[in-house]
Amino acid sequence: METGMERQLELYRKGLFGMPEGFPVDYADLESAARDALKPEAYDYVAGSAGAERTAAANARAFEKWAIVPRYLRDVAERDWSVELLGRKYPVPVYVAPVGVQGIIHPDGELATARACAKLGVPFTLSTVASYTIEQVAEAMGDAPRWFQLYWSRNHEVAGSFVRRAEAAGYSALVVTVDTYMLAWRPRDLKRAYLPFMHGEGLANYFSDPVFRSMLSAPPEEDPGSAVLQFAAIFGNPSLTWDDLEYLRGQTALPILLKGLLHPDDAREALRRGVDGVIVSNHGGRQVDGAVPALDALCQIVEAVGDRVPVLFDSGVRTGADALKAIALGARMIGLGRPVMWALAIEGEAGVQTYLRNFLAELDLTLALAGHRTLHTVGKETLWKTEGG
Repeated sequence: METGMERQLELYRKGLFGMPEGFPVDYADLESAARDALKPEAYDYVAGSAGAERTAAANARAFEKWAIVPRYLRDVAERDWSVELLGRKYPVPVYVAPVGVQGIIHPDGELATARACAKLGVPFTLSTVASYTIEQVAEAMGDAPRWFQLYWSRNHEVAGSFVRRAEAAGYSALVVTVDTYMLAWRPRDLKRAYLPFMHGEGLANYFSDPVFRSMLSAPPEEDPGSAVLQFAAIFGNPSLTWDDLEYLRGQTALPILLKGLLHPDDAREALRRGVDGVIVSNHGGRQVDGAVPALDALCQIVEAVGDRVPVLFDSGVRTGADALKAIALGARMIGLGRPVMWALAIEGEAGVQTYLRNFLAELDLTLALAGHRTLHTVGKETLWKTEGG
């Protein structure tokens, strides 16, 4: 993995030859460029959150409650940011979080994002509601690490089929999102009367699934409208309980991570139910307006879980400093969502790869400048609570 200095020097050398980097190097410019590249309804679908979007704003503010305390005169010339998770070693503590319907962002959608991740060894998480199938993404990635995210259908057999397909296609973990058993009130989408699924977008896994297809009177290729309505009828499952995890265990030998936990009691229950890890997330603010900031929940869940299972984190990470703070507060790995989609919108696969290289360079520099050469020395003592935090 290249170092932050190597990436910086590459960019500065381009300037020497009169070819300064055109790809945005900070988040505000990244989002602005993506907004210019996307159709308004696609931009709003990705950028929008629930209600007044207070949760998304609170996610960002939560990072300001903590300040990094650099330590000096430590040898950080050689650095190793690798992390072990679920029996596998990854070069960096970063993964790409599941984001659905990437086909509305770029024609190559998940294939582009997955290929970029594969080149860098960054785990890619495929959403259930993807524009390309489980198998197509697996083929694009080869042996590179990938996880499958499950939106648990109201029809258990469909959910089970997705899981079995993912295992057969070489996905190494199952990420079960628990916070989206119905869609939140999202004003940006409602103003435009736009939901991509109603246009058949993001349904590649459903339309290719043998169990789902068996429920239709005609194949989706012949009657896409009826297939979309069938999807809408079974997508969410508000009747799910902890007891249903037993069914999922019977469908796969893959490790199961529960995504979307925010209360320490839920984390404790997850442990009792034998899950292999938890992901602290409020869905980037897309589900519950006014929900607890994910970073605040991370502190409590790490305390509740201890080191019994790994705790991962997403929601609101925009900079290397944000990632360092979440790691210091106990996150084993950090998920990136919206920023990756902005990069995809700008330059497809090349954009995602460039963005990830830049983010990893910033993370490397931030960790080193804070006085760390491995993740083992990064803990809560790395941070101070700021005034009012």
